[in-house]
Amino acid sequence: MKLLLIILLSIFSLNLSANEKTIAESSYNFIKINIGQGKPYFLELGSDKCHGCKDMGIELYKVTQEHPNYNISYVNISKDRRVAQTLGISMIPTQIIYDKDGKEVYRHVGKLSPQELADALKKYKF
Repeated sequence: MKLLLIILLSIFSLNLSANEKTIAESSYNFIKINIGQGKPYFLELGSDKCHGCKDMGIELYKVTQEHPNYNISYVNISKDRRVAQTLGISMIPTQIIYDKDGKEVYRHVGKLSPQELADALKKYKF
């Protein structure tokens, strides 16, 4: 009985997150043109097969809805593996923040909590 309850709760929680909107994928070629153009840039690297990446996508979607002027993008490295090699990504999700001049100033591997995400965006003056 206990096992059945755990299974049902797991399925329910997966369905809840599956119905939430996530940040759209972007092309790295487009992104790299826009990094260093006078505003900070937040780059999320992940995969549509990764649970933590999906969670980050949901959080980033919420941020982009509240702050459409923020430079926030997501690259699905399972569709563009050369990006992972180019940026030295060994685990996902990975977040990179570039300053207004295009210099990498922050890198985090793993899922950020909503508070950690808000703190990073504030610290790097989004």
